[in-house]
Amino acid sequence: MINLVSLFNEKKIVVKLINLKNVFQAHPFHLVDNSPWPISISWTLFYMAIGAVLSMQGFVMGPNLLLLGLLSTTIIMFFWFGDVNAEGSFLGNHTKEVKKGLVLGFLLFVVSEVMAFASVFWAYFHNALSPAVELGGTWPPLGITPLDPFAIPLLNTFLLLSSGAFITYGHHALIGGLRKDAIISIFWTIVLAVVFTLFQYFEYSNADFSIADSIYGTVFYASTGLHGFHVIVGTIFIFWSFTRLIKYYISKQGHIGLESSILYWHFVDVVWLFLYMTVYVWGSTIS
Repeated sequence: MINLVSLFNEKKIVVKLINLKNVFQAHPFHLVDNSPWPISISWTLFYMAIGAVLSMQGFVMGPNLLLLGLLSTTIIMFFWFGDVNAEGSFLGNHTKEVKKGLVLGFLLFVVSEVMAFASVFWAYFHNALSPAVELGGTWPPLGITPLDPFAIPLLNTFLLLSSGAFITYGHHALIGGLRKDAIISIFWTIVLAVVFTLFQYFEYSNADFSIADSIYGTVFYASTGLHGFHVIVGTIFIFWSFTRLIKYYISKQGHIGLESSILYWHFVDVVWLFLYMTVYVWGSTIS
């Protein structure tokens, strides 16, 4: 009888342990739930790519499809970021090990971005250092008037470097407990980023050459346009961190998302310095 009672009690303990295991996981990693956002954003990016190609080929429906893909991607990013925010701020899924994985993953992402820009610079130097006969044997090619590097490009350099200084100070202010100073600094970073994008659009609108004007126009718009796209993405990234900071979702103890956006922005700054010195300054003087 005693053995049966003890066996019954042991079974009850085992059942309780199984239930506890279902509630509290036995590892520090985050096994994400099923989400509709990865497959959804794959389709919207596909729409963006097709819309961009159709727009370049002069199809009427191209710009509409491109705009649809852009808006859909933005909406999905909003909801996806919201889920990630809930997982880290409210559900406690971002443990120490998960944070290490997030940092490592973002660093690898930045490395892949470096490779993307390296390919663009490779194309530029390949054509600039040895211009083809069809280009007149000169760089910039005959008939191409390069942009003045000491006009809007120099102003944009000042704006981008200033924004980098602001966001760096905002980071140190947050760590030092100066939350108000951090909010103000990050706000001015966003303002300067938007002004940079507007000036870049103004520069494109007033350029004497297009992306179809020889290899010079192609590599110029491919390099500066790729950088401009990263500026827009970085601005959205920082704005999202800015809203989380205002809502007290970010503290000096936990702000990996903000640090990632800062690292991304410094990467954008460094790439622009290379672009400015090579494409704008050096590229407008060689022949």
